[in-house]
Order: sequence, then structure tokens, then C-alpha cells
Amino acid sequence: MATIECKNLVKKYDDGFPAINDVSIDIADGEFIILVGPSGCGKSTLLRMIVGLEDITSGDLLIDGKRVNEVAPRDRNLSMVFQNYALYPHLTVFENIAFPLRLNKNKAEAGNIDEKVRRAADMLDLNEHLDRKPGNLSGGQRQRVAMGRAIVREADAFLFDEPLSNLDAKLRGQMRTQIAQLQRTLGTTSVYVTHDQTEAMTLGDRVAVLKRGVLQQIASPRELYEQPINLFVAGFIGSPEMNFLPAHAENGQLRTPIGDLEVPEGHYKAAEGKKIVLLGVRPEHFEDAKLVDDGIRDHGTVFTADITHTEWLGNEQYGYIRYDADQEVKGTLDELAKDLDGDEFNPQVVVALDSTSRIRGGQQAEVWMDTRKLHVFDPETGDNLTRDAEAGAKLTEEAAKERADEIKRAQENAEQR
Repeated sequence: MATIECKNLVKKYDDGFPAINDVSIDIADGEFIILVGPSGCGKSTLLRMIVGLEDITSGDLLIDGKRVNEVAPRDRNLSMVFQNYALYPHLTVFENIAFPLRLNKNKAEAGNIDEKVRRAADMLDLNEHLDRKPGNLSGGQRQRVAMGRAIVREADAFLFDEPLSNLDAKLRGQMRTQIAQLQRTLGTTSVYVTHDQTEAMTLGDRVAVLKRGVLQQIASPRELYEQPINLFVAGFIGSPEMNFLPAHAENGQLRTPIGDLEVPEGHYKAAEGKKIVLLGVRPEHFEDAKLVDDGIRDHGTVFTADITHTEWLGNEQYGYIRYDADQEVKGTLDELAKDLDGDEFNPQVVVALDSTSRIRGGQQAEVWMDTRKLHVFDPETGDNLTRDAEAGAKLTEEAAKERADEIKRAQENAEQR
């Protein structure tokens, strides 16, 4: 295992374009870090810089405190799992897993190779497939073989480059669970690139959000979700996405296209004196007003809205509210949509409703919003004006402690087996 330190890393191509621009990340021994962001944000480039497949223009990369900028990939003792598996089709599963050990015969005797391969195969439920060729395996099985090859190397860190993107939804879920359990059991430092929200939020100790080669925020998934630093992070993290509403502070309320909102004093003060702000509120912070208990109702605002349509999903449903775009912030929101791999901003609010709600499309309905959960953003800078940095840091500290305890339990259970 190892620590990995990225200090002011820059990667510029021949045309001067900075694919990675002054990124600094300290990865602790045994930590699981996720690199996430829209297409072209630089996440895969950063991973390749760490493993040595991309040159570093400036800055320092340290592994266990040693600068490795000029060290060849094979000498960094890092193991990479690729999106396309990179298996040898003419070799059996056993030989594919054993391949890196065969390259280092001086480090591993034949008997030791057999032991390591079978131990890795046991971890990954591959014992029944050791004599098969990759062409006869499913996508999930091939990816497990690629992971087995990484495990036997006993590398200082695992690097994953969108390893599950070629799998269907069901297999992705199964493999995600296996990767999480494996990382906890081995406690190996891991860096994982993905564009998938679920992978980012469920796998990582911390998640680093990148935009156009610039690190926006690195924190625990919960801190990113509850205390995003800016519009981009708020819009990128979460599915469905956070809703954004233009608002004006007036007479103690925030006036929005869907109604006037009574908000906590701190939120009003954040918006007061500004020509216009953007309110961020997540779908789950709405509810059918008829289903909200009186004790909770006082912590929010009830407004009347025209519901264009609803989507019932069994355990929950979503309602959609259209509103007229505000020209003062339309450019900002259109740019944000493009940054998030969209075309242009869609002026609508998505509200999550209890599955028992009888609200239906084409009718007016009373909807409750939990205004305690609102975020107020400056549309010019994108900054979150209501972010509680101290509360966010506490969430990340708690997550680190919980994950350390989880790794300890996983390793104890593995030893008992």
C-alpha cells in the first residue's frame, strides 16, 4: 500500500491546451479516491499521469514520499484495470491472472504463483473458470479476471479506468459490490475514474470533481451532496439533478417563478442586496403538501404549481413543473448545462413525491418545499453563498472514520474465513 501525492500537476499538450491544470490531491494509504466529471474533464488523463502513461508538464507526483515524475510505469509498482479488460485471448484465465508473475520469475517461484492465482480467484469467484479462455466468459467475468491480475501483483495501489462502463446495468451493480468488498478486504490504495453517479457515490471514501482540467472540490460523497462548493458541483452530483431557480430577495421572501418562498434568515441575507441569485434545491426536498405532517410543515413553504406530468416508479414518483426562463441568468444556466454534457438548460423543477400521492399531470397541486435545504448561489461566480464549510468538513471526517472501521471489520472477517 502507498500514499499518492499530486502537487500542482499540469498536463499541457503540444497546442498548449491544459488537460490538467494545477491539480493537487493527497491520497492517504488505503484510501479509495474517485475521479469524476463530464466527458473531457481530464479525469482519465490524471489517472494516466499517476500510472506513468502520460508525461507531467509541471508539478510533482510522489508515491510514498518519493518523486516519480520520470520513473517508468513498470517501476512505479501500480496496477491498472482498464475499461476494455486487456486480456490475452489465447491464454486461460489462470495464465491471464498469472501473467504479471511470470514476468517476474525471480520474485515468484512456480508454487507461489499457483498459490497467489488461486487465492485471487477465490476472492473473485473465478475458481470454476481457471481453465477457460476469455472469449468464453461474460463481460463481468472478464473484468474479474482483469482485477485478479491486478491483485496478484501485490501492487502499492490499484488504478481503475472506467472498468464497468462496458457492462449492462445489472452486471455493473454486481461488480460494484465486488470491487467495494475487495478494496475493503485488501485495504489497498485505489484511484477510480468514472462518469457514473452511483459508482462515485457508493465506492469512494472521497470524490474529486473535475471540470475542464481543474479540481472543483474533493470531499466525501455526503459532503459533496449536502455542501457543494459551487454551481457545477451541485449540478453534477445527484440524480435527478439539483433544481436551479432564479430568485430575488424582497420583503423578507425570495421571489421565484414558482412562488414566493419563506426562507431561513441566513438564506435571505445571502441573497439580499444582489440583483438576482440562483436557488438550488434537490427533488427529494419537495413533497405533496397533503402528506406533510404539521410538525414538519412549518420548516418549509407550501406553493401552488401546475404539474405538467408525473412519473410513477413504484416506490416513489416524480412530478414536473415548468416555469418561464429568466433572461438574466439564462446564459449562466445554459453554460452550466453544456458543462454537464447537456445542450441547454431546461426551465423546469423536478419534485419527488411519495408513491401514495394522488398528484397527477395536467392539474394544479399544493407542493411543500423544505426551505432549510436550499442553497443560494451567486450566478456570476457560481459560488455557494450558503455553504457551511465546517459542517461539510465534519461529514468528511465522519466518513473517513466510518470507512476505517469498515475496512478493519472486513479484514477481520476475511481472516476468520
